[in-house]
Amino acid sequence: MRHNKKFNHLGRTASHRNAMLSNMACSLIKHKRITTTVAKAKALKKYVEPLLTKSKNDTTNSRRVVFSYLQDKYAVTELFKEISVKIADRPGGYTRIIKTGKRLGDNADMCFIELVDYNENMAKEKVAKKATRTRRSSKKSAAAAEAAPVAETTATEAPAEEAKAE
Repeated sequence: MRHNKKFNHLGRTASHRNAMLSNMACSLIKHKRITTTVAKAKALKKYVEPLLTKSKNDTTNSRRVVFSYLQDKYAVTELFKEISVKIADRPGGYTRIIKTGKRLGDNADMCFIELVDYNENMAKEKVAKKATRTRRSSKKSAAAAEAAPVAETTATEAPAEEAKAE
């Protein structure tokens, strides 16, 4: 019986699937973003997230365990030196899957999978959204928001000029 044995076999034998996931994980660690099918990305996410969690604890044993999965010493070095530092405070969810549409040849669902902390574009958008958040997005409130910082700077400069004069 195959009770509770649910994972996508991806149309491959076990050895081929493990080799493919290992290669994809190494590519993801080296390039921070790879383009693949949605099914492979979901399988890769389940494969690589425990390795990223393991990399937070930089011990000889954890390096050996991660190396047994990846089989690439450069990927293991980069994982423990650079990536683990960036994800140290994150409790999980190290990867993001963004769907990009259908592949031209066989109409397969395509996406890219990336490491969350390495996408500078999304980080900039979050900072911009937090900075420009207002109650209502109207022209009056936007004009008032722009005028307010100017008034604050002139108010803070005036006492400084008076102090210099004394």
